[in-house]
Amino acid sequence: MIALTLGDAAGIGPEIILKALKSFSTDDFLIYGDTRILEKENRALGFDYIFNAVSDVSQCVKGMVNVMDLHNLSPADFMMGEESALCGRAAYEYIEKAVKDALEGKVECVCTAPINKVSLRMAGVPYIGHTEIFASLTGTDDPLTMFQVENMRIFFLSRHVPLRKACDMVTYQRLMDYIPRCMKELERLGVRGTFAVAGLNPHSSDGGLFGDEEKEIERAVDECRRMGLDVAGPVSADSVFHQCLKGKYSAVLSLYHDQGHIAAKTYNFDKTISLTLGMPVLRISVDHGTAFDIAGCGIADETGMKETLSCALRCRQAFLR
Repeated sequence: MIALTLGDAAGIGPEIILKALKSFSTDDFLIYGDTRILEKENRALGFDYIFNAVSDVSQCVKGMVNVMDLHNLSPADFMMGEESALCGRAAYEYIEKAVKDALEGKVECVCTAPINKVSLRMAGVPYIGHTEIFASLTGTDDPLTMFQVENMRIFFLSRHVPLRKACDMVTYQRLMDYIPRCMKELERLGVRGTFAVAGLNPHSSDGGLFGDEEKEIERAVDECRRMGLDVAGPVSADSVFHQCLKGKYSAVLSLYHDQGHIAAKTYNFDKTISLTLGMPVLRISVDHGTAFDIAGCGIADETGMKETLSCALRCRQAFLR
């Protein structure tokens, strides 16, 4: 089975999970959360799901919505659309239990609904988000983040750091670490082809006319080629993502957060999903947040969650091999 964490219960996680599951067999998924939250959402949406609360994967029953019920959060404990220490703590505990079961081989991979950074902090959880939580729980030093939307896959050389610092992180040493690791994870997922590294400056500096940061990229790409890796770059960032989408490249290494995020989300915000790789556990997630402004209104779009679950079904066996 595939683990599916509830996310922050004050957000749209429960809603998009139940909506998305209408397109799948519930036998493939095990929700990690609180049955009371799901039952309330089930009534609000007018659905007729029957939930089976379990404390171990072996207790799952076909034809029902199985829930690893931590019984740690009642709907009476919080307000929809508001930050809450109780919701932050519960969301963390759902992830913690799902990762534990994944490491023990009880589930194949973990899909996650959105969590809220403020709620996590209010709960005293010492991590800023999912990636950092998974890194700690799996003992992984530096996980890889990959966005996917249709045929475009984007890795990130840096994530949540100021842009000025992100530019300083474009070094030969970091690239020599990331390029082979990214390509190894693509191979695990069954993806092959030329891997591209985006340029940092406009037009990749046009041969040094404005900036010399691309020299670090060129050195790393040349060395990777000598190692036998099929890699290209630096490729100007104003065209490389389009070229990847059209199939010229298997994936792109974006050099900072927004460079890749803007490309993916502008092309198709709803269908962009995120994979956390380089860990003993495969994690797949929607790329949006808790949407507190519409939580509890019944109008959340489940497209991203449907893409997440579809990707999990496609990738789990390839990843496990």
